[in-house]
Amino acid sequence: MIRYFTEDIKFEFKDKLSNNRWLRLVASSEVKKLGDINIIFCSDNYILDVNMKYLQHDYFTDIITFDYCEGNVLNGDLFISVDSVRENASYYGTEFPDELKRVMVHGILHLIGYDDHSEEDIKVMRSKEDYYLSLRNVL
Repeated sequence: MIRYFTEDIKFEFKDKLSNNRWLRLVASSEVKKLGDINIIFCSDNYILDVNMKYLQHDYFTDIITFDYCEGNVLNGDLFISVDSVRENASYYGTEFPDELKRVMVHGILHLIGYDDHSEEDIKVMRSKEDYYLSLRNVL
């Protein structure tokens, strides 16, 4: 089950049902099943606090993924900074909803097991993001 929450901001994500179908498709395409996924929309300051408190990282980011997966069942918390997503959308010349979906699938890909620490990992992650974003438009 995918649940959506907000912390310290007013934000309404309106596309929940189709987004849930899409994320289930991503998981099943990678031979995984969605379990309990919490998507928490928050501000830059909130995600910075989470980053410092739990990961000892003193920097802003667009998403932090906490992995609670068991076997092939994906469970986790995705903290998404709406502020950073808006900034990234402007920087990359994309629309906010498209950038938000990229960040969501990025978090799901982390739960699946993809990483983005090396240049090669980043290329694979970006390729997977692009592929699954293209499927989003078909649903």
